[in-house]
Amino acid sequence: MKAINCSRYGSPDVLNLIQVGKPIQKDDEVLIRVLAASINSYDWRIMRGNPFPVRFREGLLKPKKNKILGADVAGIVEAIGKNVKELKIGDEVYGCLSDKNGDSTYAEYVCAKENEMVIKSTSITFEEAASVPMAAVTALQGLRDLGHIKTGQRVLINGASGGVGTFAVQIAKSFGAEVTGVCSTQNMDMARRIGADYVIDYTQEDFTKNGQRYDLILDVAANHSLSDCRRVLKPNGICAVIGFSNFTHLIAVLLLGAGKRKNDNKLVGLLTANGNRKNDLIFLNQLLETKKIVPIIDGSYPLNEAVKAFWYFEREHAKGKVVISVSNVNG
Repeated sequence: MKAINCSRYGSPDVLNLIQVGKPIQKDDEVLIRVLAASINSYDWRIMRGNPFPVRFREGLLKPKKNKILGADVAGIVEAIGKNVKELKIGDEVYGCLSDKNGDSTYAEYVCAKENEMVIKSTSITFEEAASVPMAAVTALQGLRDLGHIKTGQRVLINGASGGVGTFAVQIAKSFGAEVTGVCSTQNMDMARRIGADYVIDYTQEDFTKNGQRYDLILDVAANHSLSDCRRVLKPNGICAVIGFSNFTHLIAVLLLGAGKRKNDNKLVGLLTANGNRKNDLIFLNQLLETKKIVPIIDGSYPLNEAVKAFWYFEREHAKGKVVISVSNVNG
């Protein structure tokens, strides 16, 4: 089968389309014929080996041998292990393999544990399904689990036009919040279309200096200091940090952000993924079926154009998600 291999750290040009053996599922796994996958910052950071702590997991000097990238996947179950109980051959499924199964979804086939997959909603395409798992679950867990979002709250999404941000705006609206999105000039109309009540153009206005206060900030862009974000929180407000701009910012959040200060009772915390991903995907399926969230896809590339897809993701600050259409393989 064809797959995208990352044999060394670097720019998207390090990616190669290679021929590898078709995987064989274990007793608790299913074999999935991959129809679509998507690009996340998670995948980009593995490719770049940046920040450096990524290499403690992936390999110090280069990625592990025959490293196939990709965490999100959508496809059709082609074979099942003898201990699989819920899924059957022919099921249309999607999920995320980043935690337990070593990624590798940029390929024509992949094996996944049954508890990593959910049945795809019939209301969305495979490409749309592939855009959901990591980004939408991250947004949901940040808003609900770390941010404790409530109806009527004033919520700000810093980085409202990217993969996580576009889902976050829509999920926050589904919870009944008043949403402000922060993005660039060219993405303001899109942010409004997906539900933002107010939109701030970060090239013209700094949300930390305009006098507004928020119950909850979901910080995806991570381009402001912790003190700046804390300053614009209401009493008992929460800043849920999703991304980090550099290693220094990450350390600052880990060391200085956790917990509440006695003088203002405001919380800054870094989201760490929990084990409810499958349940979260089932919850998100309901939002997808009712059109309360609609995946935003900025571009779709065949597997053999993964290099071009990653260059676009890196250079163009994609609106929503960039998808790899594995069902469309040339070369």
